[in-house]
Amino acid sequence: MAGSLYKWLWQHEFWLPPGITWEDMQETEDIHYPKPRHLLLSIPFALILVAIRCAFERAIALPLSTKLGVRDKQRPKAQPNPVLETFYSVRCKNPEEGELLSLSKQCELPVRKVERWFRRRRNMDRPSLSKKFCEACWRFTFYIISFFTGLTVLYDKPWLWDHRECWTGYPQQPLQSSLYWYYMLELSFYWSLVFTLPFDVKRKDFKEQIVHHAATIFLISFSYCANYIRIGTLVLVIHDASDCFLEPTKIFNYMKWKKTCDSLFMIFSAVFLISRLIIYPYTVLYNTYYYSMEIFQPFFGYYFVNTLLIILQLLHVFWSCLIIHMVYKFILQGTMEKDMRSDTEESDKDEEGDKIREKEKNGITYFSNVTSNGYIRRNGSEPLNSRAHLVNGHIKER
Repeated sequence: MAGSLYKWLWQHEFWLPPGITWEDMQETEDIHYPKPRHLLLSIPFALILVAIRCAFERAIALPLSTKLGVRDKQRPKAQPNPVLETFYSVRCKNPEEGELLSLSKQCELPVRKVERWFRRRRNMDRPSLSKKFCEACWRFTFYIISFFTGLTVLYDKPWLWDHRECWTGYPQQPLQSSLYWYYMLELSFYWSLVFTLPFDVKRKDFKEQIVHHAATIFLISFSYCANYIRIGTLVLVIHDASDCFLEPTKIFNYMKWKKTCDSLFMIFSAVFLISRLIIYPYTVLYNTYYYSMEIFQPFFGYYFVNTLLIILQLLHVFWSCLIIHMVYKFILQGTMEKDMRSDTEESDKDEEGDKIREKEKNGITYFSNVTSNGYIRRNGSEPLNSRAHLVNGHIKER
């Protein structure tokens, strides 16, 4: 059954243009074509990248974060509580009101202390600032290397300048060693991201990240097996161009260099919008949809690859809308919105609010100022405009 499935999957009608069969793709001593088995080498390479990343973060990124003043916030720790810890690990991390009441009775603790315990416990699981900094440093280093590697590999290739050359002689386009290693570098990196997903910073779009990595691995693998390597290299370079500016934006954000972060974000936005909404449609979509028709008639692989590339473009449009919204807010308000994907830490203001409410119950809340309109200001340094005293924890005019 496996043999029948394998034979059906690799029918030349699926993968090759009309009139071309696998017999026409036979290799010689001087001519080699992409083979699916070549992709297996990306797995050990991915493990090597994981090892290099661990060494890089420990030996370079972490000391650098200390020198640049990236400090981890001191978080209050949740007190050991077997009942709450079991619920947190097995059931959920953010219990509902009824569950809080039940846990409160089991532990013989006030509900607000149970809420505070879960808040602190969730904060303990959130990644530290230094961890985020190290991860961004590693990705920035890789994207810079991969982008310039791509430019070095492609600068003397005719299809970088004349896009019709992507299809000259297709699919009988010999595999060049430089293109093979460039593909292996990119594919191994995305495999390494899959391997480290359980340990990386988990953002709100964690599930989407899994889908993204899986789709990227599938696209790279498919383009290699179908010998769409020329068009695939263009896609890789175009995507790496904007990523080179995204990661340093995060780095300066963690360093709290606001002006530098905002400037880099504007540059990233411009590069992203130009590369994904202008260069990509013309260089890739128009190329695969129209120029390829000059060489061969449509077949299953033609429709399949164009469908994948169009889906990728729809994702570009989606992310571009979010970026344009952030840029619009920045121009109007002068401040950058927080990354909607970030899993932000729950503020200690919640706990300060709990303390204030407890003080109010005991009638010991302190007020330092009252505005001319009669509203209370808690942070002012001026005395009250009118004499007031506390009655059962409330302000009362004398």
